[in-house]
Amino acid sequence: MATIDRRTGKTHFTGMGATTSISAKGQVVIPKDVRDRLRLRAGDRLEVIEQADGVLLRRSPPEAKLSFEEAERRLRAIIRYDGPPVSIEDMNRTIEEAWIASALRSDR
Repeated sequence: MATIDRRTGKTHFTGMGATTSISAKGQVVIPKDVRDRLRLRAGDRLEVIEQADGVLLRRSPPEAKLSFEEAERRLRAIIRYDGPPVSIEDMNRTIEEAWIASALRSDR
């Protein structure tokens, strides 16, 4: 059970179902007990997901900030190619052929 202090607008969480209200600025306060349980802190990013019956707030995944060199290093650790160098034209031709083959398969 949750109660809202009408004077301050704060939500007081007393059970499993927490409620809150939207401020005049469109802000929503997540009750402290919920923030503590989920380890939410000021500045944490949340995704706002519209659903048929309401809105879901979900912690945003951390943004990947890899340099090109780091991304290349990680890819090279996963993918090993010891063959001869391949030209951009050959790569583009192979991608185009795979794309066409995929489109033909999906038309069946």
